[in-house]
Amino acid sequence: MADGRTRRRDATRQKLFESAIILIAERGFDATTVDEIAERAGVAKGTVYYNFASKNALFEELLRYGVGLLTDEFRSAIDGLEPREAIAALVRAQLDYIQRYRAFAQLLLAEMWRTNREWQQTLTMLRGESVSVIAEVLTAGVASGDFAADLDVRLSALALFGVGLVVALDWLLFEPERTVDDVAAAVLAIVRSRAIAG
Repeated sequence: MADGRTRRRDATRQKLFESAIILIAERGFDATTVDEIAERAGVAKGTVYYNFASKNALFEELLRYGVGLLTDEFRSAIDGLEPREAIAALVRAQLDYIQRYRAFAQLLLAEMWRTNREWQQTLTMLRGESVSVIAEVLTAGVASGDFAADLDVRLSALALFGVGLVVALDWLLFEPERTVDDVAAAVLAIVRSRAIAG
């Protein structure tokens, strides 16, 4: 019985996540109401407050959920791979993720630069978790001699994360006819030219 309730609650939270992401990406956080989120998700307004204490709490949880998914996908993508192959897998995982969750990626990109939000500290921590997966691969690559010994691991990890995010959104908005394989190859060519994964 509890498992059924848990599954229903998870399904409801997923609907709220998807609905809120789309609305907030389209209209912005301030212009999106809880009523609109509930209506789009096909649930009562009370259901939103049953699952989340406030609109801010909902949004913070959305960030946790969305970035957590990306971090999990990064970890799965690199499992058992050598550093060079792992970098390619990370690029592909990020592009695949953004293709599936484009609205969330747009939202993430917009919110990363806003420092006046109460969830900024949470977002910084979450982004750091995703970037740390990239940094682990780069560190292993430096240790194995695959990557340059003087590679600035932290800055390179941030650059890879940012490049993937911006390139993926640009691709989906302006060149959606390109395949994910083509875009991944182009990103890796940039990476290789900087002697990170070449």
